[in-house]
Order: sequence, then structure tokens, then C-alpha cells
Amino acid sequence: MSYLKAGDTINGQEGKAFATINGQVEEMFYIKTLEATAEKQKAEVKTLGRRGVQHKATGWTGSGSMTIYYVTTRFRQLMYDYITSGKDTFFDVTITNSDPNSTIGSQVITLLGVNLDSVIMASLDTESDALEEDIDFTFEGVDIGQAFVTPVLG
Repeated sequence: MSYLKAGDTINGQEGKAFATINGQVEEMFYIKTLEATAEKQKAEVKTLGRRGVQHKATGWTGSGSMTIYYVTTRFRQLMYDYITSGKDTFFDVTITNSDPNSTIGSQVITLLGVNLDSVIMASLDTESDALEEDIDFTFEGVDIGQAFVTPVLG
């Protein structure tokens, strides 16, 4: 019986993320967690001769969230620019998962057209050892630049 070797699971700390904002590339070393989801939009379709409802994909939407350490003003500045001028910024985020202990190699995913939903503009917390902030976002496209390879089974 084949099984997945524990060494081929990916250590969540073995990764990197870069944002490309207005042509400038910034390493997002301050990320604690990031998750992006593509979700299908579906329509219900009823047809003659079938009592059940069928579903047809009609599109998709991309959304995500990240928790970052409160050590950058970059996202506050983007929100401030929108507040004061109406200029909205869309940018790309490239996430690389690469655990040197795994045989599956690296995966590189780029989220295209990332747009922030909300940003904490200021924060204080006397109970916190390290301030964090949660940022929700949407994205408009995805590029799989590199995929994991099939793991070597035990």
C-alpha cells in the first residue's frame, strides 16, 4: 500500500510572497498567513423530465485574506490614496511554496489584480506582544507559474 511521506508535506514557513505595486516589487516578509480562494458562481437550471435541480457554472470570483504583522504603512497608504483622490490600486501578489525537505518541488502562484477591501488605518493594543492586522481582498486572475510535482510515495 502506498502512502504520502510526512517529509513531503509543506512547511508553511517555507515560502515567500512578493507584491508588485505600481511597477515596484516588494517582499512581503511581514505576512503571517495568506489564503486566496477561487469560487465558482453557479446558476440553478431546471429541465423537463428531471425533478432535481442541476447546476451550471456561470463565472467565478476570487477573494482572500491575509494576516500581517503591523510593520508596514504600504497598505494604509494605498487606502489613503483612494480616500483622498479616488485612485484605486490593483496589484499582483506572487506566492511561492518551497520546502527543501519535500520531493514535490516548488509551487508559484500569482494572484492578478489584487484589490484591498479594508485596511486598519491605526491600531493600539495593550494586550498584544506583536500587533497584527487582518486584510481582506479580491483578485481578478490567477497564474500558475510553477506546479508541484507528484510526490514520491512510500
